[in-house]
Amino acid sequence: MKYIIYRGIICIVLISMLAGCDFFYKEKTIYNPVLPGDYPNPTVIKVKDYYYASATSNEWSPLFPIFKSKDLNNWELVSYVFPGGAPEWADKNFWSPELIYDETQDRVYAYYSARDKNTHRMSVAVASADSPEKPFKDHGPLVSQEVGSIDPFEIKDREGKIYVIWKEDGSSAWLPTPIWAQQINEDRNKFIGDKVELIRNDQLWEEGKVEGVCLFEKGDYFYMFYSSGLCCEKECNYKVGVARAKNLLGPWEKFNDNPILRTNVDWKCPGQGSVVEKDGDLFLLYHAYSREGSIYVGRQGVLEKIMWSEDKWPEFNNAQSLNRPMERLNFLDQFHSALNPVWQWRVTQDLSYSTGEDGLMLSASTENDNIGSLLVQSIHLTDYQFIADIDLGNSGMNSEGGICLIGAEGNYLNAPLAGVGISASHDLIKVWKSEHQQTLVVGDLPMDSIADNLVKLKMEVERGHLIKFYVYNKDAWQKIDGSVDVSPYVPWGMGLRFGVVAKGLDNEFVNIKKVELKNLCSKK
Repeated sequence: MKYIIYRGIICIVLISMLAGCDFFYKEKTIYNPVLPGDYPNPTVIKVKDYYYASATSNEWSPLFPIFKSKDLNNWELVSYVFPGGAPEWADKNFWSPELIYDETQDRVYAYYSARDKNTHRMSVAVASADSPEKPFKDHGPLVSQEVGSIDPFEIKDREGKIYVIWKEDGSSAWLPTPIWAQQINEDRNKFIGDKVELIRNDQLWEEGKVEGVCLFEKGDYFYMFYSSGLCCEKECNYKVGVARAKNLLGPWEKFNDNPILRTNVDWKCPGQGSVVEKDGDLFLLYHAYSREGSIYVGRQGVLEKIMWSEDKWPEFNNAQSLNRPMERLNFLDQFHSALNPVWQWRVTQDLSYSTGEDGLMLSASTENDNIGSLLVQSIHLTDYQFIADIDLGNSGMNSEGGICLIGAEGNYLNAPLAGVGISASHDLIKVWKSEHQQTLVVGDLPMDSIADNLVKLKMEVERGHLIKFYVYNKDAWQKIDGSVDVSPYVPWGMGLRFGVVAKGLDNEFVNIKKVELKNLCSKK
């Protein structure tokens, strides 16, 4: 009962916000999350009149989304660094992109971390493009230390020399985590000279690691934001510290009152991001879990203004709120034109589909740990309904299509996929759970009780993890037994994904006419 009352209050507040949203937008209010959904380790640059941002992809392709904005508040997904899938040398753990705009060259670079499929080491690599909105050309790995190399960043010293900064991933082997700097040539394909250690984990609050660095210059100092603690587990405790130096290569001095960015009322476990200037002020775009969405949504992009103390140390108010109206997060797709770029698929998946007047034709399979072919996207909400129209009359006789929520078998790195969903075949509507490559049917309804080949399926999600399943039958939604709690399926370092699934033989297709996502506050 308390939860129902609470959700009603939230709906009233959101409606009030929407009623005055024109005035709200005219004020220079930061509208967090500025990147709603699962977008960890965000990076941001300015190219001429526009800002561009990217974020970690993990194992979901296309890799490294490119967002575009004029005001840092409202972002449009315009492209990907690798729209065609993974570079040839890497197979998973696509983390921490860092965009760089070289004004002299009028060229954009994207550093990133990924796992080498041959050595199995985490490596720092780089790609480049003429524009953030064009596909990038990969130039391959730059450094791959024995315990792994991650979290790249680029900065110039006062002489114009270009340096790449990265973390030696000692925390993956219970070892120290030095932050290294090494000069690189202007083509960004060859290191120059020796690497230099800038800082390492040597303070109690850092809990065994420093990582996710972001460097910038202001006045007499170079500043370094860095993250420490547990970034990605259910019981995260991430936070941000700062160090400064008169010269890029040091010596570096850590702030006595670290950490300077920590959990607040609305956002928890803030961490890795990058700094950008707007109207003479500096802002940090970083990731954090919302208290409302928590681990089910994932780490979202949060923007906060950097303040300054009298002794020239950066400060944060630690008061950013969760104030983006949920109505703006609804979604509808009838698949009449090219596939909307918000859709993702597993980087290892051999995806086959077509779109057009008949909607989406998605090839069936037993891929993705035997769940089937998946097209998914990041979740923005904790209370929502997801509806799909499946045309069985235009689907294969041995296929099965529906909607699902996808996570992992456990909250640990590289855990196999797991999921729940509702799907329709020519014989049966099923509510199912899938883990350990096995699918368990937890509720069903014979198709002979449904009058039409066009089947409407619905998942209704509350609090991010409690799911009920419905089919539209005889002019009303009919609940199917088999409610599921997906909290055990929260993946490490990611939020859950919702989407469509096609199960069955590889040579058959499932026809999905339409999908619609609605905030539960706005359902009709």
